[in-house]
Amino acid sequence: MKTKLILFVAFLMSLATFSQKKWTLRECVDQALEKNITIQQNKLNLELAKKDVAIAKGNFLPNLNANTGGNLNFGTGFDPVSQDRVNTSFFGGSMGVSSGITVFNGYRNTNTYKQAQLGVESSMLDLKKIENDISLFVVNGFLNVLFAKENLNAAKVQYEISKKQIEAARSRFKAGVIAKGELLNTESTAASNQQNVITQENALDLALLNLAQLIQVPLETFDVAPIDVGNPSANLFYKNSTTVYNKSLERMPEIERAKLAIENADLNIDISKSFFLPSVTASAGLSTNYGFNLNLPTGASNPQFFDQLNDNFGYGAGFNVSIPIFNRYQTKNRVAQSVINKEIFETRLESEKLALKQTIEQAFLDVKTALKTFEAAKISLDAQKEAFKNAQERYNYGDMTLFDFEQVRTRLVNAQAAMIRSKYDYVFKTKVLQFYSGDLVLD
Repeated sequence: MKTKLILFVAFLMSLATFSQKKWTLRECVDQALEKNITIQQNKLNLELAKKDVAIAKGNFLPNLNANTGGNLNFGTGFDPVSQDRVNTSFFGGSMGVSSGITVFNGYRNTNTYKQAQLGVESSMLDLKKIENDISLFVVNGFLNVLFAKENLNAAKVQYEISKKQIEAARSRFKAGVIAKGELLNTESTAASNQQNVITQENALDLALLNLAQLIQVPLETFDVAPIDVGNPSANLFYKNSTTVYNKSLERMPEIERAKLAIENADLNIDISKSFFLPSVTASAGLSTNYGFNLNLPTGASNPQFFDQLNDNFGYGAGFNVSIPIFNRYQTKNRVAQSVINKEIFETRLESEKLALKQTIEQAFLDVKTALKTFEAAKISLDAQKEAFKNAQERYNYGDMTLFDFEQVRTRLVNAQAAMIRSKYDYVFKTKVLQFYSGDLVLD
């Protein structure tokens, strides 16, 4: 029974391990873009900008208002027939419908509507900028997990070598070839390598935690699917930074947003100038009223309610022209302010271009440096592998001391670590350049 229970638990554990989802890079990026709070906030800002468009469009339509009111009067009043003052109580009221429309206001409504449309485009570009940043963060986090996994595998290999060295050392100690101190040193090295395995496991756990938090998924079942980074190409994707920069000018949202800001400034100038021009409005209305004497003599009656509405019905239409003559130079100075603001946005565009160019130049230099480091690490690792292979043979035959052997192996371990580090550093920096040029593929 106990054996069956153990087998059943083992089956469940293997099933859980088999069914555990491994996230691809694309899935991680999509998850981050869906769950990120900042992105959700900017999506709401985009919806607000769309409502501004609807509000601006409504300015072209006429308004329509209905009104009604009533009043009740008590007290003495003058009777025009008997020339006497009489007590009277009177209730009356009015009803009406009115409408107005702006016929012309210096194209202010038109330019305000265009500004609202630019606001939607700007909000979309803000959202795109944040999505780009989040995507790069996820790519970096994903590669950090792969980097940690490769480091862990290298540490495990070294630990396995150490365990085999212990077996060999014990055999040589029993045969009297080496002293006990050398055996203890071998066991100490294996313990250090085991500790390094634990350190690398912790580093992997931290990398997984950072990525899981970034894409907002539970850590307990989170893992990533492997990517065949392999041996990255030693050929640069781009000949120079200018190629990447020219491509980025056409697609980076911060550049497009800066251009939209200049267009918006032009519209602000036109809106400011519109206050120099006359404005024309038109209006139309329908109205009627009614009244009832509450103290009529016996036998007398008030006219019927609907008859009064019909008899008192009236309508009218009109227009109004407002011509600005002098407003204390307010309009002139507002136009001047709008022109200065446009110049500010033009300098901001140049500043954005300069910042982008500097960033890409630095990224291109980083890639070249990372490539040189990566190639040097490959040469060093190959040399250290050969040196270790030779040292292992000499140590097994007793031609090398344990101290010298450990020196060789330490250099191999350091070369492996440098190789892994330089490889992923080169891969990520290459992807940064691909991102700026629009060639980054996540699948």
